[in-house]
Amino acid sequence: MSKNEDLSQSFGRLALESPKDRTYVSRPGMVPGASSSNISSARRPPTGLSHGDFNATPGKDGKKVESPRESRLGPADFKEDLKKLEFSDDTQETKLLREHFAATIPTRTRFLIGDILGTGTFGRVCLATYSFQKTRYFALKILRKATVVRLKQVEHIRNEKLVLEQVNHPFIVNLYATFKDERHLYMVMDYVPGGELFTLLRRSGRFSHRIARFYAAEIVLAFEHLHSMDFVYRDLKPENLLINKDGHIKITDFGFSKHVPDNRTYTVCGTPEYLAPEIIRSKGHGKPVDWWALGILIFEMLAGFSPFYGESTQDTYEKILEGRFTWPRHFDNTDIDLISRLATADLTRRLGCLSGGVEDIKRHPWFALIDWGQLYRKQVKAPFTPKLRTPWDTTNFPRYPEEPTRDFRPLTQEEQDYFADF
Repeated sequence: MSKNEDLSQSFGRLALESPKDRTYVSRPGMVPGASSSNISSARRPPTGLSHGDFNATPGKDGKKVESPRESRLGPADFKEDLKKLEFSDDTQETKLLREHFAATIPTRTRFLIGDILGTGTFGRVCLATYSFQKTRYFALKILRKATVVRLKQVEHIRNEKLVLEQVNHPFIVNLYATFKDERHLYMVMDYVPGGELFTLLRRSGRFSHRIARFYAAEIVLAFEHLHSMDFVYRDLKPENLLINKDGHIKITDFGFSKHVPDNRTYTVCGTPEYLAPEIIRSKGHGKPVDWWALGILIFEMLAGFSPFYGESTQDTYEKILEGRFTWPRHFDNTDIDLISRLATADLTRRLGCLSGGVEDIKRHPWFALIDWGQLYRKQVKAPFTPKLRTPWDTTNFPRYPEEPTRDFRPLTQEEQDYFADF
């Protein structure tokens, strides 16, 4: 993945036209303690979706027809019988699956592994099914131990496991089990078949108030849950929001999450355009950075671009520290008020950090049409629902080549001990 800092095009053109993946890296001296390993990927070119119509491709007559790319885990191997594990309460289903995995002691040989859903620096995520429930599909995250150790990311991986194994929420990706072998770490997670919100946003250009409000409200509920357990997320962006089969979101990628009982940590990490000023200044930060990021996400969903995009990472940081917004003309006063009160550098004024806590956000006029109880129970219809021919349909994810064997050096016993609790 390129680490080119010469990002000379505008954010919108870059997102839609650039053929290359890009990674932001911190500039030496700008953010003390930051490294490229702690800075998330920036925008990427979208995969092929049309507005409101997942899996759609032009037919001979110009009309859209479904053309799902099915995984190698197809009907010849499994029966389509998901009703056995369908519950009205997602949290009950999560508890049951975790108990099943704990009782069966998972190993890699018990999984049938299908399409690659995503790749990254440390490994890949694959569609998989497990021996005890072959009609249920999971995302199996496979991480190379040697790479994790070499890039000094052991703490981040351990934090991700610590957070996800304690979290159980409808709008957060579930972790059902972890295990390891000599070379790899494995995390068994939800398969969320609708792909990234990023893709939908780029194809839509921007979201209406109704759609942006729906997704933002689900994030508010997820953050409320995380913060009640003293967890900070620190990597909110459209790429980390997946669309489930019912159209509701699942927050994923908890590599930068952390338990912060004293609400103070100093690691510089995240995606540059979403970093709160207190992270950039390296003076300590906590849960309030998630509410800042929510304000930036709401702006991006409504505008179609980030408020602080810069031609270099340093330029982005400087714009964030200046804190000046250029408001699109279609933004109304309620939009501006909510975003300004979330994305303010003054923690004594930032919504979510005041005496009313998250209730101050919920009561803001921008969310006036939200019934929070119904939304939590998924009784509110999602604005978009992915069209899926089968439970193993992977059309909403890009095709990835098989990963070559690499970075498989033997680990010392001390290095193996880093992962003793996996």
